[in-house]
Amino acid sequence: MSRTSRRAPLSRIAEDPPGSLIQLDRVTCRYGHGPVLVDVDLTLRAGDFIGIVGPSGSGKSTLLKTIAGAITPVAGSVRRGDGLAIGYVPQVETVNWYFPITVREAVLMARIGDRRTPWSTPRERAEADEALERLGLGGLGGRHIRELSGGQQQRVFVARAMLRRPALLLLDEPTSGVDVRTRHDVMHLIHELHHDGLAIVLTTHDLNGIAAHLPSIMCLNREVIATGAPGDILTSEVLERTYGAPLEVLSHGGMPVVVEQYETPWDTTGPASGEGHHVHPVYEGS
Repeated sequence: MSRTSRRAPLSRIAEDPPGSLIQLDRVTCRYGHGPVLVDVDLTLRAGDFIGIVGPSGSGKSTLLKTIAGAITPVAGSVRRGDGLAIGYVPQVETVNWYFPITVREAVLMARIGDRRTPWSTPRERAEADEALERLGLGGLGGRHIRELSGGQQQRVFVARAMLRRPALLLLDEPTSGVDVRTRHDVMHLIHELHHDGLAIVLTTHDLNGIAAHLPSIMCLNREVIATGAPGDILTSEVLERTYGAPLEVLSHGGMPVVVEQYETPWDTTGPASGEGHHVHPVYEGS
């Protein structure tokens, strides 16, 4: 992905850049009367790894679904490389974990659209088991999906996406609702997949635990605020334009650390009682 911080829209490109997997040009999406994305430009190439950050309702999930082809823009264009296979991993909070389905069956749902019959073949079942084995879920194919831990459930949907043999993997909040150790395990898996050659786009609320450690990030709030390396993009100016609130960026060990400034309602009697701005880290879900 081109690493360009901007205020105005990027210059328009008539043809797909060499090596691009997908290109969005001035894409606008809307639900009902209100736009969710406005004039979004994005070019993804083989081997890219980008995180999309922004407040709730900023269009992050909509952007992923537009890339995947699940949403059609009302304006602009989306151009995909010939035969481009895309894997999509939804937010785990959107999944009905009580649906009567086993781990293997959940993975095999990736092939439903390719079958002429509703039954999986022995070869497909073997491929599903191979994907589960690769993701550390070997031997769990016969379990009900609700019997797994949060990190294991996330891996099931990564395995399902990988069964399509994608060149591009999209993950919507892959570490939402998990503990620190599970977050570390999930991100380690994602980095391994990227190392194996996958282009990856993920959304996250976690500026310090995830976004700051990615090769590239996009700040989004209906429109693209800026894109580029975290050290260039995680600045107070860009983040305030993205979140609409004052945020301070410190440096720790050469890494940007984002903190939120706020004034507590009881700080009203002057400096002796602690009046002023307080700083705390911005964690997941903020």
